Amino acid sequence: MTATLIWILVALVAVGLYLSWTAGRLDRLHARIDAARAALDAQLLRRASVAQELATSGVLDPAASIVLYEAAHAARQAEEEQREVAESELSQALRAVFGDRHQVEVIREAPGGEEAAGELTEAVRRVPMARRFHNDAVGAARRLREHRKVRWFRLAGHAPFPLAFEMDDEPPAALVDRGN
Repeated sequence: MTATLIWILVALVAVGLYLSWTAGRLDRLHARIDAARAALDAQLLRRASVAQELATSGVLDPAASIVLYEAAHAARQAEEEQREVAESELSQALRAVFGDRHQVEVIREAPGGEEAAGELTEAVRRVPMARRFHNDAVGAARRLREHRKVRWFRLAGHAPFPLAFEMDDEPPAALVDRGN
């Protein structure tokens, strides 16, 4: 009788330790999602800021300046529910404005243009990486949250279900090709 109680107690402790470890892992994944989202937000803000600076610099033609400025401004001011759409529209505007090498060369020839073009190139390259890191962390957390043990024992607590950030983040070919 005593041996049976000891084995039951050992089994309960082992299950408790395993569940505690799983809850800790889930908590670390949620922290990783928060950090990745902050990094993604920073890269998106940087891209929009650089695009807005270029649009107001007077280097671009007026039509391109208006298109780029409006898309960058909309991306910076977008509510959370509309953020993915606004950022996708900024990506499309960047591809429209910098679709050919001529526009990039115009910027590079302007005073301080080499640095501005380099900054924009880095900004458009970093957004897809930051989004990929965020979505990878979301995927890992979602896979863990789908396990029965996590659902049955409510190991996720009251944390919201993580959502991926889906947007069009393809960079303009003229910027990326020149930067390599």
